[in-house]
Amino acid sequence: MPCRAGGVLYIPERAREARTLVRISTMLWLKALHVVFVVTWFAGLFYLPRLFVYHVATRDAPGLARFVVMERRLYFIMSLGALLAVLFGLAMVVASPGYLAMGWLRLKMLLVAALVGYHGWCYRLMLALRAGRGRHSQRWYRLFNEVPGVLLLAIVILAVVKP
Repeated sequence: MPCRAGGVLYIPERAREARTLVRISTMLWLKALHVVFVVTWFAGLFYLPRLFVYHVATRDAPGLARFVVMERRLYFIMSLGALLAVLFGLAMVVASPGYLAMGWLRLKMLLVAALVGYHGWCYRLMLALRAGRGRHSQRWYRLFNEVPGVLLLAIVILAVVKP
């Protein structure tokens, strides 16, 4: 039922539609930014352990110093990506808390928590290599490098297929 408010014709249905469109638009922006920063994060998660492989194989002081700098800079960028990916993901949950009732999202969040743990493990490995206390072989780092790929596959399937 239309009514006049301040000289303007107000139609409640249209107002509801407008609010719904704003909510949808907001969610799409949050999702787009979430995906951008997830890509940033995963680029680092895929490349940092590869740098560890090369770091372990290097014996000369200038080469070791170069890897320390590369690893530190990459870790900063991927940490920024991780932080923003998580924040935009949480913003989507705040915008639509009903998603928390869905099992696929709870499982996805559990896998993201595992990914955050892997990220922290990368930091510890980076510090050990920087201090010259790297205990692992090139082969171990190559296998370690497969973990984010498995988590990415599971997370994307959960987010897209929503089983």
